[in-house]
Amino acid sequence: MISHYDVIIIGAGAAGLMCAMTAGQRGRKVLVIERANKIGKKILMSGGGRCNFTNLNIEANHYISHNPHFCKSALSQYTQWNFIKLVEDHGIAYHEKEMEGGEPGQLFCNDSAKQIVEMLSSECDKAKVKIITKCEIKNVSQDNNNLFQLICNNKKYSSESLVISSGGLSIPTLGGSDIGYRIAKQFGLNSYELRASLVPLIFTDCLKTLCSDLSGLSIIATVSTANKSFTGNLLFTHRGLSGPSILQLSNYWQIGESIDIDLSPNIDLAKYLNEFKLQSPKSALRTSLSKILPKQLVSQLEFLYWHELKDTKFADIRNKRLDGIASQLHRWTIKPAGSEGYRTAEVTLGGIDTDGISSKTMQAKTQRALFFIGEVLDVTGHLGGYNFQWAWSSGFVAGKAV
Repeated sequence: MISHYDVIIIGAGAAGLMCAMTAGQRGRKVLVIERANKIGKKILMSGGGRCNFTNLNIEANHYISHNPHFCKSALSQYTQWNFIKLVEDHGIAYHEKEMEGGEPGQLFCNDSAKQIVEMLSSECDKAKVKIITKCEIKNVSQDNNNLFQLICNNKKYSSESLVISSGGLSIPTLGGSDIGYRIAKQFGLNSYELRASLVPLIFTDCLKTLCSDLSGLSIIATVSTANKSFTGNLLFTHRGLSGPSILQLSNYWQIGESIDIDLSPNIDLAKYLNEFKLQSPKSALRTSLSKILPKQLVSQLEFLYWHELKDTKFADIRNKRLDGIASQLHRWTIKPAGSEGYRTAEVTLGGIDTDGISSKTMQAKTQRALFFIGEVLDVTGHLGGYNFQWAWSSGFVAGKAV
């Protein structure tokens, strides 16, 4: 016995649920298949449980893709203002989070990310969308009548349109898998290399000990690769570095590459230290640095880089040496051993080549009625609500076309 639908969507995440409710509102008979035990699991854990559901400043330059123009059509068809209205229509209170040194315009639920999932679930219910959880896709094919055939939990389903909203490889415990990439390959679409992104960086040398000893400490810093720079909170962890600035940089950092950290982006340290020397010549270097940097951090850096000055008075330190220390603090060059990987990555960088996808509908150009939306595509947003907006926008345009 085969259950037939107009549209089958693989994946009940942000993009899949948006697509389902949009298609259902058009009168389409829609089935959503989810391998996890509940819908919207990534939504529920996002934003510290409050879901950074969009950003006030949605522009294409906040997205990474081999085709930087691809995202523009979907983002213009369904904007952040459209989603904000949906949130407001459901009476969900939200706020713009103030991020010191970070991306402005980030919108979060006042209460809980559960409200966003409940909103999407409610819209799907109203549109008579059927959702099946704990369902592992075993096979996808297409018959002689161009109907898609799926086998899931020993049951057979068919549909005129098939939408792949399976996400990427990030956080596999929430349902991430490679099925979307496998289906793309099966139907002749190319994909770019995948890697974990928006992810903490780790160390294996003496810096691991430093980071571990400072675990939980957060400062405002500017972090840079050769071509990209971000300012915001930097968090020391037991294994390395995290925080918004590092997560942003991980989109651009390559394995084997060093990163530069400005530990005091708002103060000219050379000027500061030399003035402090004049005012307090009998003070220790750590005394002055501890007034603008956390004392624990100053102690760790002193141990690693200028231990010989530990008991030296300012008056006995040459200005050239102070300038060198200031320069090092403004450009602390370190080399991560790697990242935390998909286990903690918020997104998967890379994915299905958008050259094979219509930017207006998300339909595969060489395979009628096959659609790809959300994270599975080679479109990755910066931290700050951009990836959710891509999910809403790409899901909406596909929902209008299926």
